[in-house]
Parts: sequence; structure tokens; C-alpha cells
Amino acid sequence: MEKQLIKTAIYDTVLRAVTEISTDVKDLLLEAFDRETNSTAKSMLSSMLENLDIAKKQDKAVCQSPGYPTAWISYSCDNFPDFASGTIGKALADATEKGYLRPSIVDPLTRYNPGDNTGDGVPNIEYKFHPDQTYIDFIISFKGCGAELGNAMNIFTTATLKLDQDFSGLKRFVLETAIRAGGKPCPPFGIGIGIGGQMDVASKLSREAISTRKWNDYNPDPLLNRLEDELKSNINKLGLGAAGTGGDTACLAVKIGKAATHTAIAPVAINFHCWVARRAGIRIYDDGSIEKLL
Repeated sequence: MEKQLIKTAIYDTVLRAVTEISTDVKDLLLEAFDRETNSTAKSMLSSMLENLDIAKKQDKAVCQSPGYPTAWISYSCDNFPDFASGTIGKALADATEKGYLRPSIVDPLTRYNPGDNTGDGVPNIEYKFHPDQTYIDFIISFKGCGAELGNAMNIFTTATLKLDQDFSGLKRFVLETAIRAGGKPCPPFGIGIGIGGQMDVASKLSREAISTRKWNDYNPDPLLNRLEDELKSNINKLGLGAAGTGGDTACLAVKIGKAATHTAIAPVAINFHCWVARRAGIRIYDDGSIEKLL
């Protein structure tokens, strides 16, 4: 594969991710606007949709915050993406220089800001190996960090998860977390829930679930699909509404990922994603052809 072609494709994908939101999320916003009965919430949703139109027409970022960039890359034995880290970092720096991203990535302790949205561990890249795959999949997500303030983590046990009461311990944890978060995650939000592994695994699952899945898809696991629908419905019954001002829709989607865990524990991570779902993806074939994924 020709590396310059790859570099251009990744840079274009980064720009697409930050200047618009995913089509599936925009469709959910339009549906929420149509059914909203609270006048203040309806006005908020109208402003959000108008903001998207202006950003697209003017080729500007849809949000003043650059968010935090995470990329997911899947590959095979024959096409390891050895270019990935440097190429994505360069795309972030170039997009920042051209004004598409505000420079907001800093050292966690000294708060030093290099001014180009790069640094140790940034961009975060998650690799997935598929032996028989004949292409590279690249998905990048810029998740707003105000939404991070509402995130939560709990190490459940079988007893506290309350399996015998249809997972009432898990459900209560999610609803209480949504109540505490209030308007901080810029509702209407999406929620990723990671269940299993240890603390680090559950957290990664929660980020991946809400950042790479379409918000209007269905979980192939019947149990998880039921929980996703029920939790979304119950969060919306709380009346938090758009921007936390009250209304019919605070949650556009709940997405759950799971992994096997130890018999003594059941880690659960809750990851909020604001309505600005900046996510884009491409599939790069071995012959150099490129297909849009998201």
C-alpha cells in the first residue's frame, strides 16, 4: 500500500470526524426533536441541529472542544499498520494547525500544552488482530471530555449485581449515575457500558461500545439488547432532557460490551458520550482502494 495515499486518507477521515457527527446520531437527534414536548428542550435540540448545519456549510469543527482521540485499527498478518501512530499523530497536529481542533491535550500533572493535540499516549490506539482479514479497518473517535466528568466504575459481585432480581443492582447503578451526572455530559448523550474482565477491560469495553457501534443498531446478544433498550427507556423517564434542562430525551443510546471475568467479581464501567458523536472510519484494502465505513 502506498503510504502517502494512506496518510491522506487518514487526514481526511480526521477532518470528517471533527466537522460533522455520525449520520446515525444525527438521525436520533432529529427523532428526539420531533417527539419532544418540552419547549425548552425542543429549543436546545433545534440549536444543536442548527449548529451541525453551520459547521458543515462553513467547514468548521462541530464543537469547540477537540475531545480526546482514540483510534481502533484491525489488521491481519499481512498488513500490520506500522504507519499508524505517526500518521495519526501527524494528522492531529496538522488539523490543529489549520484550526479544525483547539489545542487542548496537556500533561496530566504539569498541564504543559505542546499546542498540537499530541503527547504521551496520544492518540490512543487500540489494535485488533484478525488472521484472515484482507484489509485494514481504521475508526477514530473524538469523545468530549466534559462528558468524562459523569463516568463511573464499580466492581460488583454476583450478590450486588443481583442476578436473581433481573440485574437490579446493575440497573440501579446506571440510573443513579445518570442522575448524578445531570447536564454535565451534554445530553442527549449516549452511554457505553463495559461489563467483565477487570477494571481496565471494563473501561475499554465501555469506550469502544459507545464510540464504534452505530447508536441505532441492535446488539446481537439478546440479553444485552434487552438491557440496552430498558436502560435507555428508564434513563429518559428521569426527565433530565436536552442540556439537562428537563424534557423527554436525555439518552439517545445505551451500548453494552462484555468480556469474561473472574467468578469473584463483575466489573462495570459507565462511559458517557455527549451528543457530538465525532466518529469516522475507513477500510483500506491491500490494493490501495479505500471504502468509507462510518
